[in-house]
Amino acid sequence: MAADVPAPAAPSVKKQSSTFITIFIFLFAMFVLFDQDLRAGLGQLVGFVLEPLIGLGGTSPVLTLMLAGVIMTSLTVLVRHFFTDYVAQAESQKVVSAFNKEYRQARLDNNLYKMKKLAEQQQKIMQKSMSMSTSQMKLMPVTMLIIIPIFAWLSVFVAGLPAGTAVVNVPWASNVDLNGWNVMPNWVLLYSLISIPASQVLTRALRYYSFRKKLRELEAAGA
Repeated sequence: MAADVPAPAAPSVKKQSSTFITIFIFLFAMFVLFDQDLRAGLGQLVGFVLEPLIGLGGTSPVLTLMLAGVIMTSLTVLVRHFFTDYVAQAESQKVVSAFNKEYRQARLDNNLYKMKKLAEQQQKIMQKSMSMSTSQMKLMPVTMLIIIPIFAWLSVFVAGLPAGTAVVNVPWASNVDLNGWNVMPNWVLLYSLISIPASQVLTRALRYYSFRKKLRELEAAGA
């Protein structure tokens, strides 16, 4: 009689719920992106909060875009910060880099024994690296819930700017219509140019703070 083969473990309820929520939020994002009525409705709803805070009466759209970028960047980066172990992430990246270097050298030397030993360790190293990446992916639904409403409001805000105020001067061009298109809406390009550098600066600052804090803890433990 053939031995019973254990059935594969069913996915946990927690994992299934996380996957469902992620898929739901991405579908919602797609609907907001392509459905103008849904985007306008969500934007108007969010506008009850953001309009008095950073709308500035539509008189300074570039400043409004800048403030919206700072708000969105701060919230999303802080969410990632509180759920990211920067030290473990750096250690994982260092291990993967060292492994790849050793494996390339073993191939160049045609060292079959070393290649075999490294191959035995590869799965364990890759699993750890994938675990770090998966942890970051799990944060995407949360950050999307921040990004989508702000973008929806900005699209409504820029479309409703008074005549003349939607045309601005930027360092690389004059009389740029924020509602115009250049691959994508001009306001999206300007917003990205503001928010991406801000995100990088804040992320690096928080990462530096985390490393300094960990170093102080190690020094205190060794004292």
